Amino acid sequence: MNAIWIFEDVNLFNLLCPHKFKKYKDCHDFDAYKKSDYIYFEEDAANKVYLIEKGKVKIGYYNEDGTEVIKAILKRGELFGEKAILGEEKREEFAQSLDNNTSICPVGVNTMHELMRDNKTFSLRIYKFIGLKFKKLERRLQLLLFKDSKTRLMEFLDELCSEYGYDCNKTGDHIINHPYTQKDIACLIGISRPTLNVLMNELKEDKIIDFNRKQIRIFKTSA
Repeated sequence: MNAIWIFEDVNLFNLLCPHKFKKYKDCHDFDAYKKSDYIYFEEDAANKVYLIEKGKVKIGYYNEDGTEVIKAILKRGELFGEKAILGEEKREEFAQSLDNNTSICPVGVNTMHELMRDNKTFSLRIYKFIGLKFKKLERRLQLLLFKDSKTRLMEFLDELCSEYGYDCNKTGDHIINHPYTQKDIACLIGISRPTLNVLMNELKEDKIIDFNRKQIRIFKTSA
């Protein structure tokens, strides 16, 4: 199965951040955020894209009734705000820090366009990223609309295994060391945290998985 929750095993920060390019290195700064700080709000001007140097960032929006909808939780090396590259003038979502020591590399749209013009590999990476991110969001919406909670959880665990696991293509137990809290996982698959706790404990009782805060083990009998 293709990864739909995480982009791919590429640290975009190492490839794209302007401080890697001599022309921009001296005048480039990083922005620091604490937990719950907003990087931008809905309706803000879309004049930058952002790369995560450290920490985690939540991307989402609010329904008409004020309910928060989480579109993605991003980690080190990932890009967000990329619609600005395609001509978006105002944000249609918010971006919020989830860690106390989040460090962000902001890149002006004009600078990004310059880098894309000057570096074909850079440009191809950006467009590939945007295309895969749209496909990922489409797949996630399909899961939320047409799959029950337990199926969404199992498919999410499968994706975690492909991104963070080892021995996931062998006959032994699948061990996943991941960066998400239970709240993160519940948000990403569209269920409440209590519901997630119930489902995870049911899977544990059925000897399908075992888990702690940072690791999930999928037993080989369930593969």
